[in-house]
Amino acid sequence: GTSASFNSPYGITTDGTNLYVADRDNHRIRKVVISSGAVTTLAGSSSGNTDATGTSASFDNPRGITTDGTNLYVADTDNHRIRKVVISSGVVTTLAGSSSGNTDATGTSASFNAPIGITTDGNDLYVVDQSNHRIRKID
Repeated sequence: GTSASFNSPYGITTDGTNLYVADRDNHRIRKVVISSGAVTTLAGSSSGNTDATGTSASFDNPRGITTDGTNLYVADTDNHRIRKVVISSGVVTTLAGSSSGNTDATGTSASFNAPIGITTDGNDLYVVDQSNHRIRKID
């Protein structure tokens, strides 16, 4: 509840039971239980780009966030990556991107330049690739 603190929360999504927040300047993905207001850190702990579980993972200014109900997809802005977080376990992996650029490819062979927004239609992801001035689609 009100005892929790955030540092520049940027993106928010819900699965109907919980809110998930991209806590940008804390480099974390936070979970808020809607019914109680309880806040926990699902993933992330410091600035970095480590794929791992829970607080062993790291992000660099995550901004956009969306969910398909099972996973969260995060626009990890300063890492120029799209990250996947398994909600049930907190496992974080890199879905797409690896460095700043504008390459259409598969997985980490693709590149983004400051992705800030992300949404899904249930099948595909759509990314606001801010510094490339593009909307990108991930199948």
